[in-house]
Amino acid sequence: MPYLGPRLVITGVGSGVGKTTVATGLMAAFAERGLRVSPAKVGPDFIDPGYHRVACGRAGRSLDAWLSGPELIPSLTAAAGSDADLVVIEGVMGMFDGSGQAGCDGSTAEVARLIDAPVILVVDVWTMSSSVAAVVHGLRDLDRRVKVAGVILNRVAGKGHETLCREALEPLDVPVLGAIAHQENLTWRERHLGLVPVAEHPAEVRAAISEVAAIVAASCDLEAILAVARAAPRPFAGDPPSASHSGDITLALASGPAFSFVYPENLTLLEQAGARLAPFDPLVDRALPEDCHALFAGGGFPEVFGEALSQNFPLMQSIRERIDDGMVVWAECGGLLWLCRSLDGLEMVGAIDADAEMTETLTIGYREAVTNAPSPLGPAGSKLRGYEFHRTHTCPAGDALSLRSRFGTAAEGFSSERLLATYLHQHLSASPVVAERFVATASAAAGNGASA
Repeated sequence: MPYLGPRLVITGVGSGVGKTTVATGLMAAFAERGLRVSPAKVGPDFIDPGYHRVACGRAGRSLDAWLSGPELIPSLTAAAGSDADLVVIEGVMGMFDGSGQAGCDGSTAEVARLIDAPVILVVDVWTMSSSVAAVVHGLRDLDRRVKVAGVILNRVAGKGHETLCREALEPLDVPVLGAIAHQENLTWRERHLGLVPVAEHPAEVRAAISEVAAIVAASCDLEAILAVARAAPRPFAGDPPSASHSGDITLALASGPAFSFVYPENLTLLEQAGARLAPFDPLVDRALPEDCHALFAGGGFPEVFGEALSQNFPLMQSIRERIDDGMVVWAECGGLLWLCRSLDGLEMVGAIDADAEMTETLTIGYREAVTNAPSPLGPAGSKLRGYEFHRTHTCPAGDALSLRSRFGTAAEGFSSERLLATYLHQHLSASPVVAERFVATASAAAGNGASA
C-alpha cells in the first residue's frame, strides 16, 4: 500500500544559504552508511536532482505543487520512497517562497504540510550570531502547521561563533542538529540561476559530493537527523498517477551531457503508455537507435555543446530525413534549439525553419498553454501546463502554443500533426493522457496500431 515513510525536508531562509550542500551531503552520507535514500526536490528544477542522483544512485524526483497539483504531492512522495529507507527532500528558495500563481502556494512549506514532513532549517550564520534566534523564531512561528524539527548552522566562523549561535537558540527549544564551518571548497559552480548540470562534469561532481558527504557527516548528528525522519507520521498517500497502454513504439531518447533535463516521472508514464525507451547521445552517436518509431529530445544546455552537435552530420542528416518521412517528434527547450536550422550560427538539425541564439534575457516561470494546431500531444485546443527556463530565442518565434502567465501572454513553438517543439517543460503527472496521446500518435504513424 502507498504509505508515506521516513522523510524530511531541508529548507532555509532563501537561495544561497547552503540547502543543496546540506541536502546532497546528507543524502550521500546516509547512502554511504547503507541506507536506501530516495532524493526529491521541491519545484521544477532539473539540475539539483542530478546532483542528488549522484549522491544516492537513484533518480531525483520533482515535487511541484503547481505542475502536478497539490493533491498529487503525497502519492508522488510515497512512490519515490516505495523501496527506500528514507526520502530526503531539498526545498526551493526560502521556506515560504511560493509559485506566485493564483490558487497555488507551491512553497517548500506547503509541500512539507501536504506530506506532514518534518523540516530542518539551514541557516547561513556567516554574518550573524545571536540574530539567528530571530530568524529561526520567525520561520518556525509563521505557520505552526509546518513542523520545524531542527536547525543546521552553515558557514560557522569558529567554535566561539558556534557557541554564540547555539546559546541564542536554546530558549526556542529547536535543536541544533549540525554546525558546518565556512569552507571555500563548498562553493558550487553555477550557471544562470542554478548549478551546472552533473552531465557536464561527472567525475568532478562525484569527487565534490564525496567530499561534501564527509564534511556533513563530521559536522552533523546523523543519528538525530535520521530519528527526525523516522518519527514522521505514516499516512496513506494514495496511488501515483499512471498512463494506460495506447500503442507500441521504440522511442529514441536524446540523452548525454547536452540533453539531461527530463522528469523521470514522464519517462515512467511514456513506458506505461507503451514506449520502449532507447537512449542515445547526439554528441557521439552517428545514427538514431535501430528501429525507433519516434523521437523525444528534452532540455539541457545544447549551446554549451554547440560545436560538437554541429559536427555530427550523419546523425543530423538522418534525423532530418526521418522527420521528412513522418517520424513523430516531441522536443522541449534544448530539443527545440537542436532541431532548428542553427544555434548561435552553428548548423543544427534543420527540421524546424528557424534560427536560435543566446540572449542576455532570462525567460523563466510557470505557463499555462493551449495548442493552436493539432500535434502529437493532442488536437488543437489541447491544454498543457509547464515551465520555461531559457536565455535563448528563436527567429521566428513560432505560434504552436498560446502561453499565459501572471505577467502576460505570448505565442511560441512549432508544430504539425507529427511534431511539437516548444520551450515548455511539462511534468505529466497531472496529465498522463499527454503521454498516451504521444505514444498513440507514434504507434499509428508506425503502422503498429493504437488503442487510444
